[in-house]
Amino acid sequence: MIETKEQVLEKIMNTKKPACPYCGKPMSLWEVPDIVMGDGLGWGTPYLNVCFDNDCPHFTGGWDHIQENYAHHASTRCINYPGTKVFESMPVFSSVGGTGQIVDDDILAKREAIKEAIKKGFADLAECFTAKDAARVYSILADPARPPKVRMKAAEMMLDFGTLAEVEDLAHLKIGAPLIDKKILEAVGAIMARNHCRECPFCAEIIKDRASTCKHCNREVTGL
Repeated sequence: MIETKEQVLEKIMNTKKPACPYCGKPMSLWEVPDIVMGDGLGWGTPYLNVCFDNDCPHFTGGWDHIQENYAHHASTRCINYPGTKVFESMPVFSSVGGTGQIVDDDILAKREAIKEAIKKGFADLAECFTAKDAARVYSILADPARPPKVRMKAAEMMLDFGTLAEVEDLAHLKIGAPLIDKKILEAVGAIMARNHCRECPFCAEIIKDRASTCKHCNREVTGL
């Protein structure tokens, strides 16, 4: 069975961090970047344990080793495949190389908080769906504190059962995420179609499809 990235991370977090065999310091959990490194085939795992101790003999001695053997200005960090006793090396080109992918406790806490926020958001939307509470769905969609996944789902639900009570606010709502904003425009169109309405071409207020004169600006809209 193929494990998801989240399942792999959870398994790793339940194991003890290994010590670097060169300096004895605890290794850091490191998220493999999307850009392929090493032999071009990738590491075969989304996470590695890496020694980022700048005084580690493997790192300090790696500069001369790489220069003498490959004529490049680079060094190596000791890496370990989580859950194994396999230790290898990866190239780095400065003392800060790769440090941006270190997965520390703060990052893990933020990820867990986002996961919980998504879970709560979907639970809230499930209640809205049962009650067909379009007003509450809109409030979730408009809430910048909600995760993007939750807001996208809310936009999809507005498309399904949003009402004219929300359509004007929807028409002026801009999230700043292209996919969500596109779904909001689709929802506006779907709501107006369900209610046989359209926007006045002059004042942009909502009017009936059959209207000959806009009740808001009193302009003639027949044939427009």
